[in-house]
Amino acid sequence: MVISITQDIRSITDLKRNTNSILEQIHKTKRPVILTVNGKAKAVLMDAKEYEKINNAFNLLKLLAPAEEDISNSKFKEARAFFKEFKRDKKM
Repeated sequence: MVISITQDIRSITDLKRNTNSILEQIHKTKRPVILTVNGKAKAVLMDAKEYEKINNAFNLLKLLAPAEEDISNSKFKEARAFFKEFKRDKKM
């Protein structure tokens, strides 16, 4: 997602005056709008469906973090060894 600095950075005052058009822009472009106060970024306004997508992706990444740590610490089995052990345990 590429942010357009000419379209996607808006002041709070602009949001107050042009709420509907800014919301239309967000829904149309699927890009977030960065809201500023005194020229400094203070908040990000984004489409709800796009937020859900990003949140879901982030949650998946959080699930992968422990696995990546296990790999870094050599706490893993090769797939062949795992399935061999799995089949053996299943027969018992």
